[in-house]
Amino acid sequence: MKYLPGSALLLALLAAGCHSDTTDTKATAAAPPAPEAPAAKSQAAILFFGDSITAGLGVEPDEAYPALIESKVDSLKLPYTVVNAGLSGETSAGGKSRVNWVLSRQPVSLFVLELGGNDGLRGLPLADTRQNLQAIIDTVRQKAPQAKIVLAGMQIPPNMGPAYAAEFKQLYADLAAQNKLTLIPFLLENVGGIAKLNQPDGIHPTPEGHKLVARTVWRTVQPLL
Repeated sequence: MKYLPGSALLLALLAAGCHSDTTDTKATAAAPPAPEAPAAKSQAAILFFGDSITAGLGVEPDEAYPALIESKVDSLKLPYTVVNAGLSGETSAGGKSRVNWVLSRQPVSLFVLELGGNDGLRGLPLADTRQNLQAIIDTVRQKAPQAKIVLAGMQIPPNMGPAYAAEFKQLYADLAAQNKLTLIPFLLENVGGIAKLNQPDGIHPTPEGHKLVARTVWRTVQPLL
């Protein structure tokens, strides 16, 4: 699993540090050093771009749903590298500011966008959330025109009022329809609101919860690979 920070300043906030493989080569008198094997980033990536749910806050890195998707990809020997670009605390505005950097790291075949939950929990203006998510989608289309985009829908409890919660849920369906994206209607299907599948904060899935999230995501992602 490859993890990407938003910037050097944000590195410590990731669920796990950046990982890279190096190959030692030894020169001989008879021949020049053998070229290094291509880096993992030369493979097209399935890139998960999200907040703490994607980053796997509170669980081991290999228990977060992107790592479970990676296991499925590897078991089928599909030619993709999986990149976890989740960042705890990320809002749609933060995602908008770092998406260019993330897209510059490797070619992207599939971009899974999971943002907005922190906007809703904070009661931020949903017009701004909509604009920020649209800007991220536009950037992906510009920087990685070959990439398929999956939008992960979220829902929030009615703490901010039922009208706000309903509008929040609807904005994902609207964006998917307007941009002809593949939509996961609710990323936390069969997990959200179920105490035994969530950590004590009631927001972040347990390892068992992440298994169900991975199942939901894989159902959508597999046909696109």
